[in-house]
Amino acid sequence: MARMLLRVFLGFVIFAAAGGVLCLPHSTVRAASLTSLAQSPPAAQSPASAPLANRLATLEQQVAAARSSGDNAWMLVCCALVLLMTGPGLALFYGGLVRKKNVLGTMMQSFALMAIVTVCWALFGYSLSFAPGNSFIGGFGFLFLRGVGAAPNAAYAATIPQQTFMLFQLMFAIITPALITGAFAERMKFSAMALFMILWSFIVYYPLAHMVWGQGGLLNASLGGKFPTLDFAGGTVVHISSGVSALVCALYLGKRLGYPREISPPHSVVLSFIGACLLWVGWIGFNAGSALAAGSLASSAFVATQFGAAAGVLGWAGAEWLRNGKPSALGAVSGAVAGLVAITPASGFVGPMSSLLIGLIAGLLGYFMVTVVKSKLGYDDSLDAFGVHGACGTVGALLTGVFATSAVNPIFRDPHGHALAVGLLDGNAGQLLNQFIAVAISWTLAIVGSLVVLKIVDALIGLRVTAEHEIQGLDLSQHGEEGYNLEV
Repeated sequence: MARMLLRVFLGFVIFAAAGGVLCLPHSTVRAASLTSLAQSPPAAQSPASAPLANRLATLEQQVAAARSSGDNAWMLVCCALVLLMTGPGLALFYGGLVRKKNVLGTMMQSFALMAIVTVCWALFGYSLSFAPGNSFIGGFGFLFLRGVGAAPNAAYAATIPQQTFMLFQLMFAIITPALITGAFAERMKFSAMALFMILWSFIVYYPLAHMVWGQGGLLNASLGGKFPTLDFAGGTVVHISSGVSALVCALYLGKRLGYPREISPPHSVVLSFIGACLLWVGWIGFNAGSALAAGSLASSAFVATQFGAAAGVLGWAGAEWLRNGKPSALGAVSGAVAGLVAITPASGFVGPMSSLLIGLIAGLLGYFMVTVVKSKLGYDDSLDAFGVHGACGTVGALLTGVFATSAVNPIFRDPHGHALAVGLLDGNAGQLLNQFIAVAISWTLAIVGSLVVLKIVDALIGLRVTAEHEIQGLDLSQHGEEGYNLEV
C-alpha cells in the first residue's frame, strides 16, 4: 500500500509539473532552470526523481523546437511580404506614375532586380554584408553561401535557420536598388541600369549593411559597433542610401526631354494606388519581421508601422487639402509611403504615440520636399525617390534617436544586465549624436559611391537612352513591346 501511494504521489507531481510548464506563457519558460534540473549530477538524483528530470529535459527540447518552428514560420511569411513590396508593389507604384509608353520598362526594372540581386546575394552579397570582417565590410566566410544552412547563427537570430535570416536580408537587398529607379525613370538604358545596380550594391549597399547590421560593424548597436546606431529595419541602409543615390542619379543624368515645360502626368493613378496599398501591407513584414522572432517586439513594430503610415497619410493629404482645396489620391498614398519610410528605423524602438508623431512629420516633410523644394531647385527626380526616401529616411533616422525608449526595446544594458536609457527623451542624449554620425556616413557613402559607379557605367556602355528612344519610350526601345494594345 505504501509503495502504491508513493507511485500515485510521484505521478501527480510529474503531471502537475508538466502541466504547469506547458501552461506558462512562452516568455516565462526559463531554459536555464530546466537545464539545471535535467542535468543534475546522477549521484544527487534518486531513482524516483530521475523520471521527473527526464520529463523536464524533454519538455525543454519541445519548447525550444516549438519556438523555433513558430519564429521560422513568421519569418518565412515576412520574407514573402517584403518580396511583395518590390514585385508587384513597387513595380505597380512606379509603373503607374510614368507615361504609358514607359510602363513596361519601368516595371521591368523592379522585376529584373528581383533576379539580378538574388544571384549576386547568393554568390557574394550575403557574405560581404554579414560574414565576420572588419568595421566596414564583411569577409568571405559565407561566400557562395558556404555554411549557411539549417543551423541558426546566434549572433543574428538564435531561433531560426541562418538560411531564413539570409533570405530575409535578401529581400531588403532587392528593394533598395529598386527604389533608386524612380529617380531616373523614363531615360536610363536597361543595360546601364543592370550594371549600375550590381556595382552600386558592391560599393554602397553591402558595406552599409555590414556597418549597421553586421557583426562588428562600425555602426552596429548590439554587436560591437563603435558608434551604436538605432536602425531597426533600414532607415540608413535602405532609405537614405537609395534616396540620396537617387538624387545623385537624377542630377548626373539630367532632366527628361521637355522637363519641366511639358507636363508628364501619371498614366494610371489606379496602378499606383494598388501598388502603394501592396507596399503598405508588405511593409508589415519589412518592419515587424526585423524583430527576427514572433514575439512582443514584432507586435510593437507592427503597431508602430501601421500608426506611422496612417499619420503620414493625414499629414500629406491634410497639407495638400489646405493648399489646393482638395486632397488627391496620389497625395494620400504618397503620404503613406513617407510615413512608412520615416517609421522604419524607429519601428522597433518607439511606442504608438511617438509613431504617430513621426509619421505626421514625415507626411508634411514629404509634401514640402516634392511640391516646394523640388520645384525651387529644379532637379528632375522623376518619381520623387529622394523627396520621399532620402529626406524622410533621414528625418526618421534622427527622430529614432529622440523617441527610442528602453520600455519598448532595452537594447542597451550595463554589465549587470540592467536596461539603460536608449533615446534622447529616455535620458540618453548621446544617442542623437550617434544617429547624426550614421546619417552622415550614409549620405557620404551614397553620394561618393553613386558618382563612382555612374562614371564607370557611363564610360563603359553609356547611361542614357538616345533622344529618339526617349521620345519613342522605353517599352519599345529597350524591350520591343508595348504595355497596352488598344486595338480591337
